[in-house]
Amino acid sequence: MLAVAALAGGLLLGAGPGRAERRTAERYVTAWARGDYPAMYALLDDAARRRVSLTAFEDAARAAAATATVRSVAVGAAHDRLGDAVPVAVTVRTRAFGTLRTSFAVPLHGSGGGARVAFGQQALFPGLRPGEALTRTTTLPSRAALLARDGTVLASGPDRASQVPEVASQIAGSLGPIPPAQLATLRALGYPDGARVGLSGLERVFEPQLAGVPGGTLLAGGRVLAHTSPRPAPAVRTTLDVGLERAAIAALAGRYGGIVAMDPRNGQLLALAGVAFSALQPPGSTFKIVTLTGVLESHVAKPSDAFPVTDHALVGGVPLQNANGELCGGTLVQAFANSCNSVFAPLGAKLGGRRLVDVAQRYGFNEPPAIPGEAQSTIPSAATIGDDLAVGSSAIGQGTVQATALQMTVVAATIAMRGRRPEPTLALGAGPRFVRVTRPAVAREVGRMMRAVVQYGTGTSAAIPGAQVAGKTGTAELRDTVPPPDRQGDQSDHTDQQTQDQGPGTTAWFVAFAPAPRPRIAVGALFPDQGAGGDVAAPAARVVLAAALQRGGG
Repeated sequence: MLAVAALAGGLLLGAGPGRAERRTAERYVTAWARGDYPAMYALLDDAARRRVSLTAFEDAARAAAATATVRSVAVGAAHDRLGDAVPVAVTVRTRAFGTLRTSFAVPLHGSGGGARVAFGQQALFPGLRPGEALTRTTTLPSRAALLARDGTVLASGPDRASQVPEVASQIAGSLGPIPPAQLATLRALGYPDGARVGLSGLERVFEPQLAGVPGGTLLAGGRVLAHTSPRPAPAVRTTLDVGLERAAIAALAGRYGGIVAMDPRNGQLLALAGVAFSALQPPGSTFKIVTLTGVLESHVAKPSDAFPVTDHALVGGVPLQNANGELCGGTLVQAFANSCNSVFAPLGAKLGGRRLVDVAQRYGFNEPPAIPGEAQSTIPSAATIGDDLAVGSSAIGQGTVQATALQMTVVAATIAMRGRRPEPTLALGAGPRFVRVTRPAVAREVGRMMRAVVQYGTGTSAAIPGAQVAGKTGTAELRDTVPPPDRQGDQSDHTDQQTQDQGPGTTAWFVAFAPAPRPRIAVGALFPDQGAGGDVAAPAARVVLAAALQRGGG
Protein backbone atom coordinates (compact mmCIF):
# COMPACT_ATOMS: atom_id res chain seq x y z
CA MET A 1 0.00 0.00 0.00
CA LEU A 2 1.10 3.57 -0.66
CA ALA A 3 1.39 5.93 2.28
CA VAL A 4 -0.98 8.87 2.43
CA ALA A 5 -0.47 12.22 4.13
CA ALA A 6 -2.60 15.35 4.03
CA LEU A 7 -0.86 18.54 2.90
CA ALA A 8 -1.58 21.93 4.47
CA GLY A 9 -4.44 23.83 3.01
CA GLY A 10 -6.98 21.01 2.99
CA LEU A 11 -9.73 20.87 0.41
CA LEU A 12 -11.21 23.94 -1.15
CA LEU A 13 -14.78 22.96 -0.53
CA GLY A 14 -17.35 25.45 -1.64
CA ALA A 15 -21.05 25.23 -2.14
CA GLY A 16 -23.14 23.78 -4.96
CA PRO A 17 -22.26 21.11 -7.55
CA GLY A 18 -18.56 21.92 -7.43
CA ARG A 19 -18.28 20.78 -3.84
CA ALA A 20 -19.63 17.31 -4.64
CA GLU A 21 -17.35 17.02 -7.69
CA ARG A 22 -14.30 17.99 -5.68
CA ARG A 23 -15.28 15.50 -3.00
CA THR A 24 -15.55 12.71 -5.62
CA ALA A 25 -12.15 13.59 -7.08
CA GLU A 26 -10.56 13.76 -3.63
CA ARG A 27 -11.97 10.35 -2.67
CA TYR A 28 -10.61 8.87 -5.92
CA VAL A 29 -7.10 10.27 -5.44
CA THR A 30 -6.99 9.32 -1.75
CA ALA A 31 -7.93 5.74 -2.69
CA TRP A 32 -5.19 5.76 -5.35
CA ALA A 33 -2.64 6.98 -2.82
CA ARG A 34 -3.57 4.09 -0.52
CA GLY A 35 -3.49 1.54 -3.31
CA ASP A 36 -7.17 0.86 -2.70
CA TYR A 37 -8.03 -0.01 -6.29
CA PRO A 38 -11.50 -1.47 -5.58
CA ALA A 39 -12.50 1.87 -3.98
CA MET A 40 -11.25 3.69 -7.08
CA TYR A 41 -13.16 1.28 -9.33
CA ALA A 42 -16.36 1.90 -7.38
CA LEU A 43 -16.15 5.58 -8.33
CA LEU A 44 -15.98 4.88 -12.09
CA ASP A 45 -19.02 5.66 -14.20
CA ASP A 46 -21.26 2.86 -15.46
CA ALA A 47 -19.85 2.97 -18.98
CA ALA A 48 -16.30 2.55 -17.69
CA ARG A 49 -17.23 -0.42 -15.50
CA ARG A 50 -18.98 -2.10 -18.42
CA ARG A 51 -15.88 -1.59 -20.54
CA VAL A 52 -13.18 -2.49 -17.96
CA SER A 53 -13.31 -5.24 -15.35
CA LEU A 54 -12.08 -4.68 -11.79
CA THR A 55 -9.13 -7.02 -12.44
CA ALA A 56 -8.11 -5.17 -15.59
CA PHE A 57 -8.45 -1.83 -13.80
CA GLU A 58 -6.31 -3.02 -10.88
CA ASP A 59 -3.66 -4.38 -13.25
CA ALA A 60 -3.52 -1.08 -15.14
CA ALA A 61 -3.29 1.01 -11.95
CA ARG A 62 -0.57 -1.20 -10.46
CA ALA A 63 1.38 -1.12 -13.72
CA ALA A 64 1.33 2.67 -13.75
CA ALA A 65 2.53 2.87 -10.14
CA ALA A 66 5.27 0.35 -10.90
CA THR A 67 6.34 2.25 -14.03
CA ALA A 68 6.77 5.38 -11.92
CA THR A 69 8.42 3.43 -9.03
CA VAL A 70 6.02 5.12 -6.59
CA ARG A 71 7.11 4.97 -2.94
CA SER A 72 4.63 7.29 -1.20
CA VAL A 73 2.00 9.90 -1.96
CA ALA A 74 0.82 13.03 -0.15
CA VAL A 75 -2.61 14.28 -1.20
CA GLY A 76 -3.30 18.02 -1.22
CA ALA A 77 -6.16 20.26 -2.25
CA ALA A 78 -8.88 19.53 -4.81
CA HIS A 79 -9.58 22.55 -7.01
CA ASP A 80 -12.50 23.70 -9.12
CA ARG A 81 -13.38 21.68 -12.18
CA LEU A 82 -11.54 22.63 -15.36
CA GLY A 83 -13.47 21.32 -18.32
CA ASP A 84 -13.97 17.59 -17.83
CA ALA A 85 -11.49 17.14 -14.96
CA VAL A 86 -11.02 18.14 -11.32
CA PRO A 87 -7.33 18.69 -10.45
CA VAL A 88 -6.10 17.40 -7.09
CA ALA A 89 -2.65 18.46 -5.89
CA VAL A 90 -0.32 15.55 -5.10
CA THR A 91 3.30 15.02 -4.12
CA VAL A 92 4.56 11.68 -5.41
CA ARG A 93 7.85 10.31 -4.13
CA THR A 94 9.44 7.77 -6.45
CA ARG A 95 12.50 5.56 -6.19
CA ALA A 96 13.92 6.24 -9.65
CA PHE A 97 12.59 9.67 -10.65
CA GLY A 98 12.73 11.78 -7.51
CA THR A 99 9.74 13.72 -6.17
CA LEU A 100 6.92 14.83 -8.49
CA ARG A 101 4.81 17.80 -7.38
CA THR A 102 1.91 17.93 -9.77
CA SER A 103 -1.84 17.57 -10.12
CA PHE A 104 -3.91 14.46 -10.62
CA ALA A 105 -6.51 15.61 -13.17
CA VAL A 106 -9.43 13.30 -12.35
CA PRO A 107 -11.68 13.03 -15.44
CA LEU A 108 -15.37 13.23 -14.55
CA HIS A 109 -18.56 12.29 -16.39
CA GLY A 110 -21.70 14.05 -15.23
CA SER A 111 -21.95 16.84 -12.70
CA GLY A 112 -22.59 17.57 -9.06
CA GLY A 113 -23.46 14.64 -6.82
CA GLY A 114 -23.98 12.44 -9.89
CA ALA A 115 -20.47 12.93 -11.25
CA ARG A 116 -18.42 9.77 -11.68
CA VAL A 117 -14.89 9.13 -12.87
CA ALA A 118 -14.39 8.42 -16.57
CA PHE A 119 -11.78 5.74 -17.21
CA GLY A 120 -8.73 6.39 -19.35
CA GLN A 121 -4.93 6.66 -19.04
CA GLN A 122 -5.48 10.08 -17.50
CA ALA A 123 -7.27 8.37 -14.57
CA LEU A 124 -4.27 6.15 -13.74
CA PHE A 125 -1.51 8.59 -12.83
CA PRO A 126 -1.06 12.30 -12.05
CA GLY A 127 0.32 14.60 -14.71
CA LEU A 128 -1.21 12.69 -17.63
CA ARG A 129 -3.33 14.43 -20.21
CA PRO A 130 -6.07 12.83 -22.30
CA GLY A 131 -4.55 10.36 -24.76
CA GLU A 132 -1.13 10.19 -23.05
CA ALA A 133 0.35 6.93 -21.78
CA LEU A 134 2.89 6.64 -18.97
CA THR A 135 6.22 5.12 -20.07
CA ARG A 136 9.83 5.20 -18.90
CA THR A 137 13.43 4.41 -19.66
CA THR A 138 15.71 3.41 -16.76
CA THR A 139 19.33 2.45 -16.20
CA LEU A 140 21.21 1.07 -13.21
CA PRO A 141 24.46 2.59 -11.97
CA SER A 142 27.70 0.62 -11.80
CA ARG A 143 27.34 -2.21 -9.32
CA ALA A 144 28.95 -1.64 -5.92
CA ALA A 145 31.87 -3.69 -4.69
CA LEU A 146 31.53 -6.57 -2.23
CA LEU A 147 34.10 -6.58 0.57
CA ALA A 148 35.14 -8.96 3.32
CA ARG A 149 35.11 -7.64 6.89
CA ASP A 150 38.73 -6.45 6.57
CA GLY A 151 38.07 -4.63 3.28
CA THR A 152 39.42 -7.35 0.98
CA VAL A 153 37.61 -7.15 -2.37
CA LEU A 154 35.40 -10.18 -2.99
CA ALA A 155 33.78 -8.81 -6.18
CA SER A 156 33.99 -5.50 -8.00
CA GLY A 157 33.55 -3.90 -11.39
CA PRO A 158 31.57 -5.18 -14.36
CA ASP A 159 33.49 -8.47 -14.38
CA ARG A 160 33.17 -8.85 -10.57
CA ALA A 161 36.90 -9.38 -10.12
CA SER A 162 38.25 -10.39 -6.71
CA GLN A 163 41.50 -10.07 -4.80
CA VAL A 164 40.90 -13.56 -3.39
CA PRO A 165 39.29 -15.56 -6.20
CA GLU A 166 39.56 -18.87 -4.34
CA VAL A 167 37.44 -17.38 -1.55
CA ALA A 168 35.09 -15.45 -3.82
CA SER A 169 34.30 -18.60 -5.79
CA GLN A 170 32.77 -20.10 -2.64
CA ILE A 171 30.59 -17.25 -1.47
CA ALA A 172 30.45 -14.21 -3.79
CA GLY A 173 27.83 -15.77 -6.05
CA SER A 174 26.83 -15.05 -9.64
CA LEU A 175 24.91 -12.51 -11.74
CA GLY A 176 22.35 -13.21 -14.44
CA PRO A 177 19.09 -12.09 -16.04
CA ILE A 178 16.22 -11.23 -13.71
CA PRO A 179 14.32 -14.45 -12.83
CA PRO A 180 10.72 -14.32 -14.11
CA ALA A 181 9.35 -14.51 -10.57
CA GLN A 182 11.19 -11.29 -9.66
CA LEU A 183 10.44 -9.24 -12.78
CA ALA A 184 7.40 -7.40 -11.40
CA THR A 185 9.04 -6.64 -8.05
CA LEU A 186 12.28 -5.35 -9.53
CA ARG A 187 10.51 -3.38 -12.25
CA ALA A 188 8.63 -1.53 -9.52
CA LEU A 189 12.05 -0.66 -8.02
CA GLY A 190 13.20 0.84 -11.31
CA TYR A 191 15.26 -2.00 -12.74
CA PRO A 192 15.30 -2.14 -16.54
CA ASP A 193 13.98 -5.46 -17.82
CA GLY A 194 17.40 -6.42 -19.22
CA ALA A 195 19.28 -5.88 -15.95
CA ARG A 196 21.66 -8.46 -14.50
CA VAL A 197 21.03 -9.25 -10.84
CA GLY A 198 22.47 -11.43 -8.11
CA LEU A 199 21.30 -15.01 -8.50
CA SER A 200 23.29 -16.66 -5.70
CA GLY A 201 25.66 -16.07 -2.80
CA LEU A 202 26.46 -12.60 -1.53
CA GLU A 203 25.42 -11.05 -4.84
CA ARG A 204 21.89 -12.24 -4.13
CA VAL A 205 21.94 -11.51 -0.39
CA PHE A 206 22.95 -7.88 -0.94
CA GLU A 207 21.22 -7.24 -4.28
CA PRO A 208 19.37 -4.05 -3.18
CA GLN A 209 22.48 -2.53 -1.59
CA LEU A 210 24.76 -3.43 -4.52
CA ALA A 211 22.44 -2.27 -7.29
CA GLY A 212 22.29 1.36 -6.17
CA VAL A 213 19.48 3.72 -7.17
CA PRO A 214 18.32 3.56 -10.80
CA GLY A 215 17.76 6.69 -12.84
CA GLY A 216 16.04 7.52 -16.09
CA THR A 217 13.23 9.43 -17.74
CA LEU A 218 9.53 9.24 -16.92
CA LEU A 219 7.37 10.15 -19.90
CA ALA A 220 3.75 11.21 -20.39
CA GLY A 221 3.37 10.45 -24.06
CA GLY A 222 6.26 12.46 -25.53
CA ARG A 223 6.52 14.86 -22.58
CA VAL A 224 9.15 14.44 -19.86
CA LEU A 225 7.57 14.30 -16.41
CA ALA A 226 10.86 13.68 -14.60
CA HIS A 227 14.49 12.84 -15.30
CA THR A 228 17.23 11.65 -12.91
CA SER A 229 20.71 10.15 -13.14
CA PRO A 230 21.47 6.75 -11.58
CA ARG A 231 23.27 6.86 -8.22
CA PRO A 232 25.82 4.15 -7.39
CA ALA A 233 25.84 2.61 -3.93
CA PRO A 234 28.87 2.55 -1.64
CA ALA A 235 30.83 -0.67 -1.29
CA VAL A 236 29.15 -3.30 0.88
CA ARG A 237 31.31 -4.65 3.71
CA THR A 238 30.26 -8.12 4.84
CA THR A 239 30.97 -10.10 8.00
CA LEU A 240 33.04 -12.70 6.11
CA ASP A 241 36.52 -13.42 7.47
CA VAL A 242 38.90 -14.34 4.62
CA GLY A 243 41.11 -16.46 6.87
CA LEU A 244 38.23 -18.48 8.28
CA GLU A 245 36.72 -18.85 4.83
CA ARG A 246 40.02 -20.32 3.65
CA ALA A 247 40.00 -22.67 6.64
CA ALA A 248 36.46 -23.78 5.81
CA ILE A 249 37.40 -24.37 2.16
CA ALA A 250 40.41 -26.40 3.26
CA ALA A 251 38.22 -28.44 5.63
CA LEU A 252 35.80 -29.23 2.79
CA ALA A 253 38.80 -30.50 0.81
CA GLY A 254 36.87 -30.54 -2.44
CA ARG A 255 34.08 -32.70 -1.03
CA TYR A 256 30.39 -31.93 -1.43
CA GLY A 257 29.28 -30.38 1.83
CA GLY A 258 28.77 -27.18 3.77
CA ILE A 259 30.59 -25.47 6.61
CA VAL A 260 29.44 -22.47 8.65
CA ALA A 261 31.36 -20.35 11.14
CA MET A 262 29.45 -17.84 13.27
CA ASP A 263 30.26 -15.46 16.08
CA PRO A 264 27.49 -16.44 18.53
CA ARG A 265 27.84 -13.13 20.38
CA ASN A 266 26.33 -11.15 17.52
CA GLY A 267 25.17 -13.63 14.85
CA GLN A 268 27.83 -12.49 12.37
CA LEU A 269 28.59 -15.18 9.80
CA LEU A 270 32.37 -15.47 9.49
CA ALA A 271 32.55 -18.27 6.92
CA LEU A 272 30.11 -19.97 4.56
CA ALA A 273 31.65 -22.66 2.36
CA GLY A 274 29.99 -25.10 -0.01
CA VAL A 275 26.27 -25.70 0.52
CA ALA A 276 26.34 -24.06 3.94
CA PHE A 277 22.82 -22.67 3.77
CA SER A 278 21.30 -24.06 0.58
CA ALA A 279 21.24 -27.84 1.17
CA LEU A 280 18.64 -29.54 3.36
CA GLN A 281 19.37 -32.86 5.05
CA PRO A 282 17.98 -34.80 8.01
CA PRO A 283 20.05 -33.38 10.92
CA GLY A 284 20.51 -36.75 12.59
CA SER A 285 21.67 -36.68 16.18
CA THR A 286 22.66 -33.02 16.13
CA PHE A 287 18.90 -32.57 16.56
CA LYS A 288 19.22 -34.26 19.97
CA ILE A 289 20.29 -30.82 21.24
CA VAL A 290 16.73 -29.70 20.51
CA THR A 291 15.21 -32.83 22.02
CA LEU A 292 17.39 -32.59 25.13
CA THR A 293 16.30 -28.98 25.60
CA GLY A 294 12.66 -30.05 25.64
CA VAL A 295 13.36 -33.01 27.91
CA LEU A 296 15.09 -30.83 30.51
CA GLU A 297 12.54 -28.00 30.24
CA SER A 298 9.61 -30.37 30.74
CA HIS A 299 11.32 -32.46 33.44
CA VAL A 300 10.88 -35.58 31.36
CA ALA A 301 14.33 -36.65 32.59
CA LYS A 302 17.21 -35.34 34.72
CA PRO A 303 20.94 -35.50 33.88
CA SER A 304 21.49 -38.04 36.66
CA ASP A 305 18.68 -40.38 35.55
CA ALA A 306 19.93 -43.81 34.59
CA PHE A 307 18.77 -45.75 31.51
CA PRO A 308 19.22 -49.42 30.68
CA VAL A 309 22.31 -50.41 28.76
CA THR A 310 20.79 -52.08 25.73
CA ASP A 311 21.16 -52.36 21.97
CA HIS A 312 17.64 -51.19 21.12
CA ALA A 313 14.43 -49.68 22.43
CA LEU A 314 10.78 -50.21 21.59
CA VAL A 315 9.01 -47.11 20.31
CA GLY A 316 5.37 -47.55 19.42
CA GLY A 317 5.95 -51.29 19.65
CA VAL A 318 8.73 -51.15 17.05
CA PRO A 319 12.40 -51.88 17.90
CA LEU A 320 14.93 -49.15 17.10
CA GLN A 321 18.54 -50.30 17.32
CA ASN A 322 21.68 -48.45 18.30
CA ALA A 323 24.64 -48.19 15.96
CA ASN A 324 25.63 -51.60 14.69
CA GLY A 325 23.73 -53.16 17.56
CA GLU A 326 26.12 -51.68 20.14
CA LEU A 327 25.15 -51.51 23.79
CA CYS A 328 24.39 -48.01 25.03
CA GLY A 329 22.82 -46.33 28.04
CA GLY A 330 23.83 -45.11 31.49
CA THR A 331 23.06 -41.61 32.77
CA LEU A 332 21.38 -39.05 30.54
CA VAL A 333 24.78 -37.32 30.20
CA GLN A 334 26.43 -40.55 29.05
CA ALA A 335 23.54 -41.35 26.70
CA PHE A 336 23.86 -37.92 25.07
CA ALA A 337 27.64 -38.11 24.85
CA ASN A 338 27.42 -41.50 23.13
CA SER A 339 24.31 -40.54 21.14
CA CYS A 340 22.11 -43.41 22.26
CA ASN A 341 19.03 -43.75 20.11
CA SER A 342 17.74 -46.34 22.56
CA VAL A 343 17.46 -43.50 25.09
CA PHE A 344 16.56 -40.47 23.01
CA ALA A 345 13.92 -41.94 20.71
CA PRO A 346 11.75 -43.03 23.68
CA LEU A 347 12.44 -39.71 25.45
CA GLY A 348 11.25 -37.89 22.35
CA ALA A 349 8.08 -39.96 22.25
CA LYS A 350 7.51 -39.25 25.94
CA LEU A 351 8.10 -35.52 25.37
CA GLY A 352 5.44 -35.68 22.67
CA GLY A 353 5.00 -34.12 19.27
CA ARG A 354 3.52 -30.84 20.48
CA ARG A 355 6.36 -30.02 22.86
CA LEU A 356 9.07 -31.28 20.49
CA VAL A 357 7.78 -29.11 17.65
CA ASP A 358 7.42 -26.12 19.97
CA VAL A 359 11.08 -26.34 21.03
CA ALA A 360 12.27 -26.82 17.45
CA GLN A 361 10.34 -23.76 16.29
CA ARG A 362 11.85 -21.68 19.07
CA TYR A 363 15.25 -22.69 17.69
CA GLY A 364 14.16 -21.38 14.26
CA PHE A 365 12.66 -24.37 12.47
CA ASN A 366 9.70 -23.50 10.20
CA GLU A 367 10.66 -19.80 10.23
CA PRO A 368 11.21 -17.85 7.02
CA PRO A 369 14.96 -17.89 6.31
CA ALA A 370 17.01 -14.98 7.61
CA ILE A 371 19.40 -15.02 4.64
CA PRO A 372 18.15 -14.66 1.02
CA GLY A 373 18.75 -17.94 -0.76
CA GLU A 374 18.74 -19.96 2.46
CA ALA A 375 16.63 -23.10 2.38
CA GLN A 376 13.97 -23.28 5.09
CA SER A 377 14.65 -25.81 7.85
CA THR A 378 11.45 -27.64 8.78
CA ILE A 379 9.81 -30.06 11.16
CA PRO A 380 6.24 -31.33 10.66
CA SER A 381 3.57 -29.53 12.63
CA ALA A 382 2.37 -31.04 15.90
CA ALA A 383 -0.90 -31.95 14.15
CA THR A 384 0.84 -33.91 11.40
CA ILE A 385 4.04 -35.26 12.93
CA GLY A 386 2.42 -38.63 13.58
CA ASP A 387 2.46 -41.38 16.21
CA ASP A 388 5.08 -42.20 18.87
CA LEU A 389 7.31 -43.90 16.30
CA ALA A 390 7.27 -40.81 14.08
CA VAL A 391 7.88 -38.49 17.03
CA GLY A 392 10.71 -40.69 18.30
CA SER A 393 12.24 -40.73 14.83
CA SER A 394 12.00 -36.93 14.62
CA ALA A 395 13.56 -36.60 18.07
CA ILE A 396 16.75 -38.19 16.74
CA GLY A 397 16.74 -35.97 13.65
CA GLN A 398 15.14 -38.35 11.19
CA GLY A 399 11.67 -38.77 9.75
CA THR A 400 10.85 -35.68 7.74
CA VAL A 401 12.94 -33.22 9.78
CA GLN A 402 15.17 -31.20 7.44
CA ALA A 403 17.88 -28.67 8.27
CA THR A 404 20.72 -26.66 6.78
CA ALA A 405 24.20 -26.47 8.24
CA LEU A 406 23.43 -22.84 9.06
CA GLN A 407 20.32 -23.77 11.04
CA MET A 408 22.15 -26.36 13.13
CA THR A 409 24.99 -23.89 13.72
CA VAL A 410 22.37 -21.51 15.08
CA VAL A 411 21.18 -24.30 17.42
CA ALA A 412 24.72 -24.71 18.78
CA ALA A 413 25.16 -20.92 19.02
CA THR A 414 21.94 -20.70 21.05
CA ILE A 415 23.38 -23.02 23.68
CA ALA A 416 26.62 -21.04 23.59
CA MET A 417 24.61 -17.89 24.37
CA ARG A 418 22.83 -19.46 27.35
CA GLY A 419 19.57 -20.04 25.52
CA ARG A 420 19.42 -16.87 23.39
CA ARG A 421 19.25 -17.53 19.64
CA PRO A 422 21.35 -15.12 17.58
CA GLU A 423 19.85 -13.90 14.32
CA PRO A 424 22.37 -14.70 11.55
CA THR A 425 23.66 -11.71 9.60
CA LEU A 426 26.12 -11.05 6.81
CA ALA A 427 25.99 -7.26 7.13
CA LEU A 428 28.94 -5.89 9.08
CA GLY A 429 27.75 -3.29 11.55
CA ALA A 430 24.23 -4.65 11.90
CA GLY A 431 23.17 -4.63 15.53
CA PRO A 432 22.91 -8.07 17.17
CA ARG A 433 19.44 -9.53 17.58
CA PHE A 434 18.51 -12.43 19.85
CA VAL A 435 15.43 -14.55 20.55
CA ARG A 436 15.04 -16.29 23.90
CA VAL A 437 14.72 -20.04 23.27
CA THR A 438 15.15 -21.60 26.70
CA ARG A 439 16.14 -20.81 30.28
CA PRO A 440 19.83 -20.16 30.97
CA ALA A 441 19.92 -23.07 33.41
CA VAL A 442 18.69 -25.48 30.72
CA ALA A 443 21.19 -24.15 28.17
CA ARG A 444 24.05 -24.50 30.67
CA GLU A 445 23.11 -28.14 31.27
CA VAL A 446 22.90 -28.87 27.53
CA GLY A 447 26.27 -27.17 27.06
CA ARG A 448 27.80 -29.33 29.79
CA MET A 449 26.56 -32.45 28.01
CA MET A 450 27.90 -31.15 24.69
CA ARG A 451 31.33 -30.86 26.31
CA ALA A 452 31.04 -34.52 27.32
CA VAL A 453 30.47 -35.41 23.64
CA VAL A 454 33.94 -34.06 22.79
CA GLN A 455 35.64 -35.19 26.00
CA TYR A 456 34.74 -38.88 25.84
CA GLY A 457 31.78 -39.40 23.49
CA THR A 458 31.28 -39.56 19.73
CA GLY A 459 32.99 -36.22 19.05
CA THR A 460 36.51 -36.75 20.43
CA SER A 461 38.02 -36.05 17.01
CA ALA A 462 37.00 -32.40 17.46
CA ALA A 463 39.00 -31.95 20.66
CA ILE A 464 41.52 -29.08 20.69
CA PRO A 465 44.30 -29.06 23.30
CA GLY A 466 43.94 -26.14 25.68
CA ALA A 467 40.37 -25.31 24.64
CA GLN A 468 37.03 -26.62 25.85
CA VAL A 469 34.97 -27.60 22.83
CA ALA A 470 31.26 -28.39 23.19
CA GLY A 471 29.76 -30.28 20.28
CA LYS A 472 27.36 -32.85 18.93
CA THR A 473 27.82 -35.40 16.18
CA GLY A 474 25.14 -36.58 13.81
CA THR A 475 25.00 -39.34 11.23
CA ALA A 476 21.67 -39.20 9.46
CA GLU A 477 20.34 -42.03 7.36
CA LEU A 478 19.34 -40.90 3.87
CA ARG A 479 16.27 -43.12 3.96
CA ASP A 480 13.01 -42.95 5.87
CA THR A 481 13.39 -44.11 9.47
CA VAL A 482 9.85 -45.51 9.52
CA PRO A 483 9.44 -48.76 7.55
CA PRO A 484 6.32 -49.71 5.64
CA PRO A 485 3.52 -50.86 7.95
CA ASP A 486 3.74 -54.45 6.71
CA ARG A 487 7.39 -54.66 7.80
CA GLN A 488 7.34 -52.89 11.15
CA GLY A 489 7.85 -56.15 12.97
CA ASP A 490 11.14 -56.83 11.19
CA GLN A 491 13.92 -55.49 13.42
CA SER A 492 16.39 -55.55 10.51
CA ASP A 493 14.63 -52.53 9.04
CA HIS A 494 15.42 -50.43 12.11
CA THR A 495 19.11 -49.72 11.92
CA ASP A 496 20.42 -46.94 14.12
CA GLN A 497 19.53 -43.53 12.72
CA GLN A 498 22.67 -41.85 14.06
CA THR A 499 25.09 -44.62 13.27
CA GLN A 500 28.81 -45.02 13.05
CA ASP A 501 28.37 -46.80 9.74
CA GLN A 502 31.37 -45.95 7.58
CA GLY A 503 29.80 -46.44 4.19
CA PRO A 504 27.85 -44.03 2.04
CA GLY A 505 24.14 -43.52 2.51
CA THR A 506 24.59 -41.42 5.65
CA THR A 507 25.00 -37.69 6.09
CA ALA A 508 27.80 -36.69 8.45
CA TRP A 509 27.13 -33.77 10.80
CA PHE A 510 28.93 -31.93 13.56
CA VAL A 511 28.03 -28.70 15.37
CA ALA A 512 30.08 -27.07 18.11
CA PHE A 513 31.10 -23.93 19.95
CA ALA A 514 34.29 -22.91 21.76
CA PRO A 515 35.80 -22.05 24.11
CA ALA A 516 33.04 -23.42 26.29
CA PRO A 517 33.31 -20.98 29.24
CA ARG A 518 33.19 -17.87 27.01
CA PRO A 519 32.24 -18.94 23.49
CA ARG A 520 33.31 -16.76 20.59
CA ILE A 521 32.93 -19.20 17.70
CA ALA A 522 30.22 -21.66 16.63
CA VAL A 523 30.73 -24.04 13.72
CA GLY A 524 28.52 -26.43 11.78
CA ALA A 525 29.69 -29.01 9.24
CA LEU A 526 27.58 -31.12 6.89
CA PHE A 527 28.74 -33.84 4.47
CA PRO A 528 25.88 -35.59 2.63
CA ASP A 529 26.33 -39.27 1.79
CA GLN A 530 29.87 -39.39 3.19
CA GLY A 531 29.84 -41.45 6.38
CA ALA A 532 29.71 -40.82 10.09
CA GLY A 533 29.65 -37.49 11.90
CA GLY A 534 32.45 -38.32 14.31
CA ASP A 535 34.73 -39.56 11.54
CA VAL A 536 34.01 -37.03 8.77
CA ALA A 537 32.32 -33.86 10.01
CA ALA A 538 33.93 -33.45 13.44
CA PRO A 539 37.54 -33.34 12.13
CA ALA A 540 36.49 -30.85 9.45
CA ALA A 541 34.80 -28.62 12.03
CA ARG A 542 37.90 -28.86 14.23
CA VAL A 543 39.98 -27.23 11.47
CA VAL A 544 37.71 -24.17 11.48
CA LEU A 545 37.36 -24.06 15.26
CA ALA A 546 41.14 -24.13 15.70
CA ALA A 547 41.65 -21.42 13.09
CA ALA A 548 39.04 -19.20 14.76
CA LEU A 549 40.48 -19.66 18.24
CA GLN A 550 43.98 -18.95 16.96
CA ARG A 551 42.72 -15.74 15.29
CA GLY A 552 40.68 -14.66 18.28
CA GLY A 553 37.32 -15.85 16.89
CA GLY A 554 37.34 -13.56 13.85
